[in-house]
Amino acid sequence: MFIYKFAMSRRNRHKMRALRIFTAISSPLALWSSTATGQEALPQAPQPFAGSIGRTYVDSVPSFPKPVTAPAGAPNVVLIMTDDVGFGAASTFGGPVPTPNLDRLASRGIVFNRFHTKAMCSPTRASLLTGRNHHAVDNGTVANLSTGFPGYDNNLPKSAATVAEILRQHGWNTAMIGKHHNTPEPFVSPAGPFDLWPTGLGFEYFYGFMAASTNQFSPALYRNTSPIPTLRDGVLDKALADDAIGWIHAQKAAAPDKPFFLYYATGSAHNPLQAPADWIAKFRGRFDNGWDAVRKGTVDRQRKLGIVPRTTKDTTRPDEIPAWSTLTPEQRRVNARLMEVYAGMLSYQDAQIGRMLDELDRMGEADNTLVMFIEGDNGAAPEAGPDGQSNPMAVFANGFKEDASSLAAQLDKLGGPDAVAGMGWGWAWATNAPFKWFKQYGSHLGGTRNPLVVSWPKGISGRGIRSQFTDVVDVMPTILDLAGVQIPDSVNGVKQQAVDGISFRYTLDAPDAPERRHTQYFEMMGNHGIYHDGWMASTTPVNRLRSKPDHPVLPTDYKWELYNLTRDYSQANDLAAKHPEKLAELKALFEVEARRNNVYPLDDRLDMARFSASAALVPKRKRYVYWGEVTLPAATSAPIFNRGFTLDAQVDVASSQGTGPLLAIGGKFAGWSFYLVDGRPAVTVATSQRPEDHFRVVASQPVAPGASRIGFSFRYDGGHNAGGEMIITANGKEIGRGRIPRTLSKLVEMTDTFDIGFDADTPVTDDYPKGSHFPGTIARLEIVPGDAGAPTPVER
Repeated sequence: MFIYKFAMSRRNRHKMRALRIFTAISSPLALWSSTATGQEALPQAPQPFAGSIGRTYVDSVPSFPKPVTAPAGAPNVVLIMTDDVGFGAASTFGGPVPTPNLDRLASRGIVFNRFHTKAMCSPTRASLLTGRNHHAVDNGTVANLSTGFPGYDNNLPKSAATVAEILRQHGWNTAMIGKHHNTPEPFVSPAGPFDLWPTGLGFEYFYGFMAASTNQFSPALYRNTSPIPTLRDGVLDKALADDAIGWIHAQKAAAPDKPFFLYYATGSAHNPLQAPADWIAKFRGRFDNGWDAVRKGTVDRQRKLGIVPRTTKDTTRPDEIPAWSTLTPEQRRVNARLMEVYAGMLSYQDAQIGRMLDELDRMGEADNTLVMFIEGDNGAAPEAGPDGQSNPMAVFANGFKEDASSLAAQLDKLGGPDAVAGMGWGWAWATNAPFKWFKQYGSHLGGTRNPLVVSWPKGISGRGIRSQFTDVVDVMPTILDLAGVQIPDSVNGVKQQAVDGISFRYTLDAPDAPERRHTQYFEMMGNHGIYHDGWMASTTPVNRLRSKPDHPVLPTDYKWELYNLTRDYSQANDLAAKHPEKLAELKALFEVEARRNNVYPLDDRLDMARFSASAALVPKRKRYVYWGEVTLPAATSAPIFNRGFTLDAQVDVASSQGTGPLLAIGGKFAGWSFYLVDGRPAVTVATSQRPEDHFRVVASQPVAPGASRIGFSFRYDGGHNAGGEMIITANGKEIGRGRIPRTLSKLVEMTDTFDIGFDADTPVTDDYPKGSHFPGTIARLEIVPGDAGAPTPVER
């Protein structure tokens, strides 16, 4: 049953946050209520001493301070969020990928089919944790595209305490496992600051990675704030489940009656698409019929399951995506393989989450564990071109060229450790069924509507589908509401800003309850829209599927569309021409919401200038000096891309035949490495994973054992991704010179590092073994960078 009823005006919204409405006194929800009212400040005031103090211990009565405890019978909370999974991917929501563990949660809980995210990951996650709109907490964009404006600097304010911080101060143990992409890129460093890391946001424990994505086979991992070695075997999704299970075991061993809050955020199915080979093999041939047929099958199942109304119209395929029948046999093989990899990754992820759920069952914890499973932080991703790519970021930034033929030549590598692939536009469109557009498109449901399943066997008796309009900002207040905890007015001495979320507890035992969320704006990368009382106005995207828009326009000049979502679930029928007065009303409302939430200035750039904007957070130096072995995030290291530079290393070489890295930045998919090979200084630049895109200069003679100064001087041609001449010296004498025809502008793997004395994760070159270190000691290393894009001055 799909209900679109609204019972109260927006001006009463804040009153409703404090009001607990129950549909029946007999409902389990009615028996579990947050009774605290009025103002609350965290931390709670210390209790007065309850004993007595005499002149000695004989006539004194001790009394220890009582720790803060959660309300009696409070539930454990497991909040799960996956990555880049569209509405029509998982079987639970009619999709082609079997997700039996999401299915089982749905069977013992509630499915929400009008739940919304923010169209990209950092904004969605900021709203999820704080209950506020993404621009209102400075996360209007992803954390590596920050700009210096209040809505876009990616500094979560202390006036928006996270659900973890609030629950921690109410007696829950708190942990985060997986992806954290809410720290500005330059702050992911040994110097911090650490208040925007998970352990600074209310999580007592963190295990995971600090970026948009990481490699499943060789992830860059942290435990709390310390980097730890990458995996020796297996893949990241298994490691996350292992660590979550281990943390739950330890927490319940130490405090069996204390509830926990676990935020479990996978990196899958974000690029790179990678999974165990046997899981990919399960889907061999399953997608040979193509995206048109797969999407049609999904929409048919969605109607039968009641996930969408039976009257739902499937939206049309964008003109830039060809019909499957028009593809060449080679294109079909490549595209089918990439969807097999995606399905293998998503189903394997579901199985690992299932292991954690199994353990909660085995421990007897499942009955009193509130699980909220959000399948995807935005719609499916269209970032890998029409046929997909084995290395999308290298195509975007580093001049890497790839077509169906070159993809076909490495078909068996797709999904494994030798590719960082993404699927093509057609599959992104198919797995967003029945909606228009994709990730990044905050204007349309294909970017913002994601599956949500809620299960709490002890506390929620309701089952089935809920169709009230809900948003990711509603999750935090709902968790607190169900946990019996009020939203505080002050946290750690900071007055809290208004919470934008509305608890959707009222829906759990009342499928026909009138909708309480009346208005919600959306904006991402310039695409914007607004929902109000069943209507949605959406700007027409300047289509990123084309290399350049036909007629470049500013986001404020985008055209607008209008949809009546009470009758048109999928945004199939644009009514802008029929109802100009309604469109004008919604546009005016968007203006109010935009100014209230720091949405301006709108910025639709997706280019290298935008990627480098956050570099302003890192003070520039004329020279960068390092002492001994060290690892740094690339964003905080010496800049050597698109410019000339000199590198001077004071070393003590152990052997004239030694091999190992002196300095490596990046990995085999994009990176620089300076090293010794059989004692001879060498440098390799990798602009993709293909051997023909690796450029190497090696000295003519080895460095003698003992103290030496090794130098590398790169004379840049000037421009973008240009080449130059590399000169290698030892103790001031030239021992090597060679041409590097092309360099890179950006690293490919978001967690790639700058490593002195070793080469973490995926080595840039095979000239030294993985895991090897410099064959000697590094006393001092200095880099002097040239100006970005400028040719190196000719020496006279």
